Amino acid sequence: MIPIAKPQIDETEIQAVSDVLRSGMIAQGQRVADFERAFAEYTGVDHAIAVNSGTAALHAGLLAHGIGPGDEVITSPFSFIATANTIMYTGARPVFSDISSDTFNLDPEQATEKITEKTKAIMPVHLYGHPADMKAYEEIAEDHDLALIEDACQAHGATFNGKKAGSFGTGAFSFYPTKNMTTSEGGMITTNDKEVASRARMVREHGSRQRYLHEMLGYNLRMTDICAAIGIEQLKKLDNYTSARQQNAKKLNEGLRDVEGVTCPSVQEGCSHVFHQYTIRTQDRDDLAAFLREKGIGTGIHYPIPIHLQPYYKELGYSDNLPVAEELSDEVLSLPVHPQVTGEDINFIIDSIKEWGGTR
Repeated sequence: MIPIAKPQIDETEIQAVSDVLRSGMIAQGQRVADFERAFAEYTGVDHAIAVNSGTAALHAGLLAHGIGPGDEVITSPFSFIATANTIMYTGARPVFSDISSDTFNLDPEQATEKITEKTKAIMPVHLYGHPADMKAYEEIAEDHDLALIEDACQAHGATFNGKKAGSFGTGAFSFYPTKNMTTSEGGMITTNDKEVASRARMVREHGSRQRYLHEMLGYNLRMTDICAAIGIEQLKKLDNYTSARQQNAKKLNEGLRDVEGVTCPSVQEGCSHVFHQYTIRTQDRDDLAAFLREKGIGTGIHYPIPIHLQPYYKELGYSDNLPVAEELSDEVLSLPVHPQVTGEDINFIIDSIKEWGGTR
């Protein structure tokens, strides 16, 4: 089976974890601080705050901006559920706007139309590793005095006009095992705002900057030194991982561009796509997925139901008409693109899809 995702773990991560275990300091400690500094430098920001998941990074980032009950946050309906749920955790209301069919990201013009006096933040998602139009979102945030929160959970190292995702506003990254780099479980908040960073650290640590002195309601969102040790080693390899993903994506594009009924992903000018997912479109998605499964090729559907159509959100009264997100949810299919996919695997995937196309 060629899996849709596979974490890259070798002896360097194993040794790093062993060193932490032998040290006796296995909770949040020096390794976390080292990882934060390295990730901040890599992303090009002043501050990075490590937490225990990408969900925690989004949640704490929103709280650090003072988002709360009565507020609205504009975001994409075409993402993992955590994008919207973390807004709900704060007591605010997610407002969904439709997406672009070529990048799968939030459409800036339509998002602008959703702004009201209750809007306090806008949260574009760098879906699949393709950066959102951050020039547009910086302008929107400035013009309307909004917090700019980047859901960069799938976009480690992606760039827009040469600047890395997570460095335009307050970024939130995930280090889940299927991501472009992992800490097993973990997340990171990135920002250039000293006050946002301070509040995020308090949210992470029970509302405390000083032990047993609690200034606000906080949580236990800490990352362990065990996870940070993995992250330090993974970050060293991230650019190589990204290059492998991009090369695999290029080969897939070249091999699949002429297959009838299949639309390959595109990359917008000025963007560096890191291909957390390589996602095609086809109206016969389920048939193709079944065909590839029989061939031993893993696939994924990211995502089969837009957030505004999820049962919980429908119970809350959401009834948005977001035709692009709804259409894409029926057509998208992710193919293996991760660094452990070999050239032989890529050729087999291409040949298999061509064979499927010839039988239609």
